[in-house]
Amino acid sequence: MDIIADARRWVFPILAFGIACTAGHPAAAAPPMGKVLLAPHRAIYDLKLSKSRGTRGIETVRGRILYDFSGNACEGYELKFRQVSELDSGEGRPALSDMRSTTWEDGEAMNFRFNSENLFNEERTDVVDGHAERNAKTIAVSLSKPKSKELTMPVGAVFPTEHMRRIIVAAQEGKSVLEFPVYDGAETGEKLYNTLTVIGQPIPPGEKKPNDAASKIPELASLMRWPVTISYFDKGDRSEQSGEQTPVYSIGFELYENGISRALILDYPDFTISGEMTSLELKKPKPCP
Repeated sequence: MDIIADARRWVFPILAFGIACTAGHPAAAAPPMGKVLLAPHRAIYDLKLSKSRGTRGIETVRGRILYDFSGNACEGYELKFRQVSELDSGEGRPALSDMRSTTWEDGEAMNFRFNSENLFNEERTDVVDGHAERNAKTIAVSLSKPKSKELTMPVGAVFPTEHMRRIIVAAQEGKSVLEFPVYDGAETGEKLYNTLTVIGQPIPPGEKKPNDAASKIPELASLMRWPVTISYFDKGDRSEQSGEQTPVYSIGFELYENGISRALILDYPDFTISGEMTSLELKKPKPCP
């Protein structure tokens, strides 16, 4: 089993996550600034293997995600993210993955900056640095690493924070399905995923009380939350082929209306990983002028 190849493809995507919009369709306007107020926060999730299947099974997974989100709709949103994780197939040396990234996205979803590096077994394998700017017809992407390159993405694609804001608005409006291409600067900065988001029935305040770090934050007790699953498909899988397609991976979580997520489930073809929120700190929000 190529444990390194597996580690490369399951690194947690950056979440942060118009109805039935597909690549090539003009993007609807981003949600109004006051429609969704995302909470600046710092969360830690402990990862462990919850299920292994098939002939290429993983025996153990352990790791941790640091998710540090700040900013507002006026100044833009910054995410500092790090995931360190170890996969062991029981066939030799475990694979150690260390992924670090910083992104910034403006409140109007017009500009997006991203910088990331991946280390496997303490050796740097990938470095990406670039920015993207939306105009009336396309999204222009400029990369400086891994090499200087200019490319375009369809104007219908959304950036990660914009995607999360749209999910929250849809949930508040009682909608259950969103379909968007998402551009987050992942891999070499040239990757575009089609995504299908399914929003479950709302969990009202006071019901199904959390037993993780979220239970220690009084501000969350009065907020609505929803079970959400986002499935990521290689571009073209859902729009150009017939029949049901298998996602590259899916992410499940409970999403609060202020953008905080708990009870992570990372589902891949060969295994499933759970992420328990073990620490959560709310930062003092900086209101727009």
